Amino acid sequence: MLGPGDDAAVLSAPDGRVVVSTDVLIEGRHFRRDWSSGYDVGRKAAAQNLSDVAAMGATPTSIVVGLGIPADLPLTWLDELTDGFVDECATVGASVAGGDVTRCDLVVIGVTALGDLGGRAPVTRSGARPGHVVAVTGRLGYAAAGWALLEAGVPVDSPALREAVAGHRRPCPPYAMGPLAAELGASAMLDVSDGFLQDVGHIAEAAGVRVELDPRAFTVAEPVAAAAKELGADPLEWVLSGGEDHALAATFPPDVRLPASWQVVGRVVEGEGVLVYGREIGRRGWDHFR
Repeated sequence: MLGPGDDAAVLSAPDGRVVVSTDVLIEGRHFRRDWSSGYDVGRKAAAQNLSDVAAMGATPTSIVVGLGIPADLPLTWLDELTDGFVDECATVGASVAGGDVTRCDLVVIGVTALGDLGGRAPVTRSGARPGHVVAVTGRLGYAAAGWALLEAGVPVDSPALREAVAGHRRPCPPYAMGPLAAELGASAMLDVSDGFLQDVGHIAEAAGVRVELDPRAFTVAEPVAAAAKELGADPLEWVLSGGEDHALAATFPPDVRLPASWQVVGRVVEGEGVLVYGREIGRRGWDHFR
């Protein structure tokens, strides 16, 4: 209703409730300016917050941005960053409502995203029950594969490898699937930001259940497979443990008929924790303080 230019923005809340999520990105930890353009970073920063809103079953409506930047940051990089925020928000019909800028030694970006439930109940992590199925929609393994390629410094000289690197620089969350999952009756849902195994572990813990996964049910996309071949790595490790793709993982009652965009990869049973049938998994996901 009122955007940038005053001390605060004014947003409508037709549902009467507002879904809020926030994240911080720090240069050198979440992105590198020699690997990603300002536009890439803007898209990524907005995407990971908008995806959290979608994971609650809500439709993103706006973001506000807190930005710390060095005094010598090129203005073109800042313009690209802003364009990235705006364009990623545009993919879901959201707006950049405002923010704040301060001087800082590194680029630090804090994004707060807001969303509207449209009359639906929020989909939390605690609703999974024994007998429900576990499903995923969106990409898995791209960001981890792209990061590994950049870290190794290998030539990215094929379309598949370039697509993997692009997946690290700029995720493609399946935003529309969040509200759709809520309408279908998802019992629990979250954004896969720290690795599929680690994140579905949050569902298991919150609901007091056990999640059992079938590794054969996961799809290894060609860019992920190509990167693994190039580096001599196991692509399924990236699919199961790599983060920052911002896919959506959810549980559904067994009688829900899922569209093809959702892939059933496991089930919920009595117990606790996460079990992957017939496979030892090394790295379980990202933890800032591990």
